[in-house]
Amino acid sequence: MHMTTTSEFRGAVKPRRPIKMLRKPQMRQARHSVRNNVATRSPENAQRNYERYLALANAEALKGDPIAAENYFQHAEHYLRSMHENDATAAHDRRP
Repeated sequence: MHMTTTSEFRGAVKPRRPIKMLRKPQMRQARHSVRNNVATRSPENAQRNYERYLALANAEALKGDPIAAENYFQHAEHYLRSMHENDATAAHDRRP
C-alpha cells in the first residue's frame, strides 16, 4: 500500500516567494521619503482619492462585480475617515 504525501496531491499549495527588496540603500531611502511626504497626506488629496475610489466602486457595481466594488468602497471609506480626522485636527488647532 502506497501512502500519498501532501506534496503529491494535485493542486498542492506552493510556498510563496519572498518579496524582493530594493537592493540599493539609496533607492530604499528615496521610497520612504516619498511615502512620508506631508504633501501626499493633504486634505485635498484625501478628498480627491475618496471621490476617485467612490467612482470606481460605483462603476464596478454597475458592471455587476460586487467584490471589486466592495474593495473600492473600503478604499473610499479609508479616505473618508482620513478626511474626518483632518477636520478634527484642524478644529482642534483653531481652538484658543
